[in-house]
Amino acid sequence: MGLKVGPGGRILIGMLAGVVLGAVLGERVAAIQPLGDLFIALLVLAAVPLVFFNLLAGLTSLADTRTLGRLAGKTLGYFLTTDLIALSLGLGAVALLRPGDEMQLTEPVADAVSGPVGDAPSVGEVLLDMIPTNVFRAFADGNVVQLVVLALLLGVATMALRDGPRTRLATLFEDAARLFRRLVHMVLWTAPVGIGALVAVTVGRYGADLIGPMARFLAGVWGAQIVIVTGYMLLLRFFTDYRPWPFLRSTGSLWATTAATTSSLASLSVGLELARRLGIPRGVFSFVLPLGAQLNKDGTSVMLTAVLLFTAQAAGVTFSPADFVTILLLGLLLSHGTGGVPAGGFVVALIYVQALNLPIEVAAIVGGIYRLVDMSNTTVNIMGDMVGASLVARSEARRA
Repeated sequence: MGLKVGPGGRILIGMLAGVVLGAVLGERVAAIQPLGDLFIALLVLAAVPLVFFNLLAGLTSLADTRTLGRLAGKTLGYFLTTDLIALSLGLGAVALLRPGDEMQLTEPVADAVSGPVGDAPSVGEVLLDMIPTNVFRAFADGNVVQLVVLALLLGVATMALRDGPRTRLATLFEDAARLFRRLVHMVLWTAPVGIGALVAVTVGRYGADLIGPMARFLAGVWGAQIVIVTGYMLLLRFFTDYRPWPFLRSTGSLWATTAATTSSLASLSVGLELARRLGIPRGVFSFVLPLGAQLNKDGTSVMLTAVLLFTAQAAGVTFSPADFVTILLLGLLLSHGTGGVPAGGFVVALIYVQALNLPIEVAAIVGGIYRLVDMSNTTVNIMGDMVGASLVARSEARRA
């Protein structure tokens, strides 16, 4: 009787092969980068319409708009609370380890970053950017938050229709969602090769950089994120019907995807499918997960404040207690502006540092290992969304 290897096992084999290949070939392994890029592109291709139709199918399954409002309140409350905790943990970890004290900013590094990197968006700009002025552009750009807003509006409008048209549209949305879930299944057959290639390139390119201050910086970021993951597991244990280890084991392919792609958007299609298999109601996960891909960034929040304080330590700048209030509020705003794509958080980190009048050249140093940071960022981001969906589902079940 032959040994049957499941999807998670095949992905693990691909990752281990990638580690070996990257260690042996070093930077020459970059030649297989297109295989990983192709896998990400295919996932994003499936994710954009899947998010839209899955959310519409979930919304039209809800009883009324009051249920939608209740879901939104619980979801946003969870997102804001966990993001603030994550921002604080990032500050605390770097304040404890102080990796920036050993970092010497040199002129060549300063030359690596020149010119403005952008301005911190205002609350009004963030809100306006959530409204799609061109539906086709929102799909073409893969702007998740705009697609969520469009789906919400169409979902509410569908609820207001008579039973006949509403039923026909609900069936159409469900069939479209099922079609794109099937597309995700097809794409995941290429996951061992695509993820293996991404892991190989990461190991070959960054394996020698985990030394000195960067090792301490990574230890601070990863340590804070481990605390967050521990908190997630406690929430699962005491406030849901799931148990930590079975939950992690059954969602293993998702964490392999988040670490390899470093893209919340690319990982979203996998998360939607696994949430369905976990038994989370469609009306909950189809709302919480897409919204979380844009708004809930616990892993990225840790990174943002860690980079900021690391930069301040390297530049010899200290903050007052009042400054930390500004840091947390601005970090909360900016964390919601990272686009769910690889390295999106790095651009926001530059804006964050610049907005507080710190030298952004230190970001060029962090940029050298950012892929390693982004792997854990994305994993924690998506894990927070999955746990949030589980909590909201449990809360809704208790009302029934």
